[in-house]
Amino acid sequence: MSTIRYIKSNLVLFGALTANLGIAIAKFVAASITGSSSMLSEGFHSVVDSLNQVLMLYGEHRSGKQPDARHPFGYGRELYFWAFVVAILIFAVGAGLSFYEGYIHYIEPEELRDPTVNYVVLGVAMLLEGGSWMIAVREFASSKGNDGWWAAIRESKDPSVFVVVFEDSAALAGLVVAAIGVWASHHFDAPRLDGVASMVIGGILAMVAVLLAREAKGLLIGERADPRTIRKVRERVAAQPWVTHVNHVRTIHSAPRSIFVAISADLDDGLTMGDGERLIEELEAELKAEIPELSSIYIRPERREDAIEAGQL
Repeated sequence: MSTIRYIKSNLVLFGALTANLGIAIAKFVAASITGSSSMLSEGFHSVVDSLNQVLMLYGEHRSGKQPDARHPFGYGRELYFWAFVVAILIFAVGAGLSFYEGYIHYIEPEELRDPTVNYVVLGVAMLLEGGSWMIAVREFASSKGNDGWWAAIRESKDPSVFVVVFEDSAALAGLVVAAIGVWASHHFDAPRLDGVASMVIGGILAMVAVLLAREAKGLLIGERADPRTIRKVRERVAAQPWVTHVNHVRTIHSAPRSIFVAISADLDDGLTMGDGERLIEELEAELKAEIPELSSIYIRPERREDAIEAGQL
């Protein structure tokens, strides 16, 4: 894959990475000037997000490796592994540091300083994060079809996009909380409120991390293909005049756009072994042409009675 094509295919991740690096620097500068705990927490948040995008880009790169003797079905699931690592980082580093910093600031509040720098940085951060969020949402909306947002996330097999949607949504929520914390601590002359805001940000990050971990875990241990794809495969096989019954169609994603499918079908008893092999090869070619995501197709001739006896029906 050429460099230009790689960048285009991962535009969401590169956009989020660029925005987060700039925002992180600005937040740390503002925190050092104003002593804001919530601003420091937001700085940690942006650093973690930047690292997450680097890990996801690395996962995308590794998942594109061709199959070999050690991994005959390819390296696609490596992307799922790094998505799970990202969830752990958000929880352990992002949420942990934010909550810890907020707690320390709450029990040992610092003297308030001019918040102007905080407001400027928060405003710029909202613009940059909002731009990254819009890119991710637009990309995700174009691929989700007619499904609802939550249903599409649950069914999505590409964590590169929904991880950024989750992260940027949490980032925007965190910026709002940080702004409220800075304003409230000055308005009520209560520095501890800034620490409370930092702990709230930690809570938001922890919640997002749990949601991401749940989605990544499902992908990592193996999820079936979209029900519409399974139905299309079953209908195509059942339509063959030499197939008397489709016992089962079992699928698993080995990568976001790579599906392994195993089909058990009862074939016409009058078929010779040679004709059966030829017809099965032709059917596999038809299925791959109609559904390019089917990277590996295995069709097993099996009597329906045997499938019932084995508990497969």
